[in-house]
Amino acid sequence: MKKYVLFDHDGVLVDTETWYFRAGQRALAEVGVTLDQGQYLLDMTQGLGTWARARTAGVDEPTIDRLRVARDRYYQEYLRTEDIEIDGVADALAELSRHVRLAVVTTAKRADVELIHEHRHLLEVMEFVLVREDYERAKPYPEPYLAGLRRFGATAEQTLVVEDSARGLQSAVAAGIDCAVVHHPFTAGQDLSQATYRIGGLAELKDVVLGC
Repeated sequence: MKKYVLFDHDGVLVDTETWYFRAGQRALAEVGVTLDQGQYLLDMTQGLGTWARARTAGVDEPTIDRLRVARDRYYQEYLRTEDIEIDGVADALAELSRHVRLAVVTTAKRADVELIHEHRHLLEVMEFVLVREDYERAKPYPEPYLAGLRRFGATAEQTLVVEDSARGLQSAVAAGIDCAVVHHPFTAGQDLSQATYRIGGLAELKDVVLGC
C-alpha cells in the first residue's frame, strides 16, 4: 500500500488541458502562426510548449512576450466560462483521503490554480499544492516530483504519482516514482507505455493505492 499520492492538476483534477491549448492557439493566430495539436503535444513531451512553433516560424521574443500575456488572458477567460469539471473527482478524492496523504504537483501557474479553485473544494483534502513558481525546471524534469517527496518527507517507494500526459509521466519516472496514468482524450495518443498503472478515472485509484 502506498502512503502518499501526488496528483498532477490539469487533466487529472480539472479538464483544462484543451482550453490551455486553445488559448495558445488563439494567441498565435494573431501573428499568423498555426498551432497544430499533434505537434503541440509532441513539443510538450520534450519540455517545450506553446511558443516552440512560434520561434521556428521566426517570431521574435518581444512578440512572444506579448502573445504570452494574451494567451494567459484568454486562458483565464476560458477558466471562468467553460465547463472544466471531471465527473467523480470530488468523491474519489474524499475517499482516498481516508487512506493516504494527498498533494498536488503541477506546472500550472499559481494565479490559474487559485482562479480554478476559487469556488471549488477539491484542494481541501490536499496537504499542499506545488505550482510552477515553486521550482526552476518543470516537467518532464524530475524536480517537481522530487520537491513533492521532500515536502511530504516521503520516499519514492511510498508514493504514487497520478498523471494524464507523457510529460508528467516522464517527470515521475525520472524521479523514480510509480505512476498511474488516468485516461484523458487530449493526451491519449501520447506514449504512455512507461506508466505503472493505467486507469480510466480516479474512481479506480483506491484499488490501485490499497493494492500496491
